[in-house]
Amino acid sequence: MQLRSKIILSVILVLVASMPLFFLIMGPGGEAVKRKIVFGKKDGLTAIIDSASLKILTANNGNSYYIYRSKPTGFEYDLARKFAEHLEVELEIITPGWNELIPSLKEGEGDIIAAGMTITEQREEEVAFSSPYMTVQQKLIHHKLVHGPKDIEDLSAKEIHVRRNTSYHQRLMELRENGVDITIVLHDDIPTEELIRLVHEREIPFTVADSNIALLNRRYFPDIRIGMALEEEQFLGWAVARENQELLARINTFLEEMEEHGGLGKIYEKYYGAVEVFDYFDLKKFHERIESRLPKYKATIKQESQKFGFDWRLIAAQVYQESHFNPKARSYTGVKGLMQVTLATAREMGIDNRLDPQQSLKAGIRYLNKLYERFDEIEDREQRLLFAMAGYNIGYGHIRDAQKLAVDEGLDPKRWSSMKKVLPYLMQRKYYKKTTYGYARGREALTYVERIRTYYDILKQKAK
Repeated sequence: MQLRSKIILSVILVLVASMPLFFLIMGPGGEAVKRKIVFGKKDGLTAIIDSASLKILTANNGNSYYIYRSKPTGFEYDLARKFAEHLEVELEIITPGWNELIPSLKEGEGDIIAAGMTITEQREEEVAFSSPYMTVQQKLIHHKLVHGPKDIEDLSAKEIHVRRNTSYHQRLMELRENGVDITIVLHDDIPTEELIRLVHEREIPFTVADSNIALLNRRYFPDIRIGMALEEEQFLGWAVARENQELLARINTFLEEMEEHGGLGKIYEKYYGAVEVFDYFDLKKFHERIESRLPKYKATIKQESQKFGFDWRLIAAQVYQESHFNPKARSYTGVKGLMQVTLATAREMGIDNRLDPQQSLKAGIRYLNKLYERFDEIEDREQRLLFAMAGYNIGYGHIRDAQKLAVDEGLDPKRWSSMKKVLPYLMQRKYYKKTTYGYARGREALTYVERIRTYYDILKQKAK
């Protein structure tokens, strides 16, 4: 009887192990998401391929993953999406909260942590990290009216607010253990961006942020200052369970290929390409005029943008770059109005009063679309619109000249990152003498587009 019971028990265990069991967790939009429990010692990569699903554990913030215009976006999301395509599987996003990222990974609720996580010795005791994909440095953040410490010793008696279990927390603990009298105030699952906002509002005196996060958020909170470095340069990586070495090897191969073929650079350019553009007084005015001036023209901008499938926030950013939302703006070159339309363009677009806000917006946006249609070889809509905007500034022909220079330099003529390198060449005789249209203020066009991108990024966060 005992032998028979053992046989029955063994059969039951075999059957259970072969059955697909599931549990439910909450997805990023609050929906229930079914998860398969995987039995046995199967490596994570094999489990992903078998299930045709890649589960990413990430943070819901402006650097990793968020929803914009009903679509997922973010640096980590885009990179993870490329990896899912690389594996030919579906991508699923799980946002358990920062403090739960590593526990969730270890419990098998996700395959990879892709959340801008710094590689540290302490974390490497719990998880295995990929090759680095970005270099960052911890920076002290303070308000412009608060004295910024100049060295580590000057941190004594300072109150610094950070999220618990971050690399910032670890570094501040190290400094305190080394004798620096710091008051560390810990917060649970509050994004770094929120702590930066509290510094901007002078509700807390100091926080810490990685350099990429600090530069990105400076445009939203122009009264902050990026202060001294608290640590040597560090690296960001994806994390997997320590036993998943095949998955780790595949991630490293993927990241190497992305770096080699420029895919990683394209994603970086999309999110961080314009972070160095910062003019404190200009951004302060922009934030003010979003409230005081933009509402007068918002409906028309939306209406005209919708005709051509443009994001109205990007067009509003261009309108601000052209005229600061001043319908009576005039340039020394003779252009006028909200969109600084030339007389020739006004005639071509069929308007008779360039100082009339509705006419100016209608003509300018319609002319922008005309330029957009001419760059039809560029498949990426966002990239194509950047080229059209540059053409709006210095002329379509000069942008075509810049594309030819990009080809000569071995660069992709359909990428804005290439234009950033070659547009300034249009000001140098050794280059422009070889072009069709000659000299152009290429650096001005570059600054023009980069400022628009900065304004656009702000409007994506603030304007509905």
